[in-house]
Amino acid sequence: MFSISVSDLHWMEGVNEEEDFCLHGYTTVQIGKEIFEYEATVSSTALYLLKSLKDDHKIYESNQMLPCCGFFMIANEDLSKVDICGCPEGIDWSVYHENDKIVLVTESGNITKISNNDYRNTVFAFADKIEAFYHKSKAKTLPNDDFDKNGYVAFWNEWKSIRYKE
Repeated sequence: MFSISVSDLHWMEGVNEEEDFCLHGYTTVQIGKEIFEYEATVSSTALYLLKSLKDDHKIYESNQMLPCCGFFMIANEDLSKVDICGCPEGIDWSVYHENDKIVLVTESGNITKISNNDYRNTVFAFADKIEAFYHKSKAKTLPNDDFDKNGYVAFWNEWKSIRYKE
């Protein structure tokens, strides 16, 4: 069993909503019999989950699936992909592809296998909720700085290339 839900979606307190690119929320994840609850940067979580539809993710090798924060986004040259850098805090698990199954391995070593289709549907539902919140919110003011602007543009380019070209 794998499920992920989010509540209390919000922008950072004290930051102008139009200039805050990272959405936060209280996230609850169930993997097998384990339940994780964390105040996460859910925009990053959604992108990491989308990436995990095709790519394996090994626990603690890069980002956490439920990251505390994302200080900045680093775009690749053609703005098609983004790396998000944050602090080492968060909750993580591994995601592996095994034939027609997704294998989730928690920090405690518990293994849960689910169908690719069930995993994709769960990931899409979560990502769609995050994207809908962005659409309901005030439009973002892109920064003048190319590094920051390109990071945000690449974030959405990669998101859409996964979510809408599956």
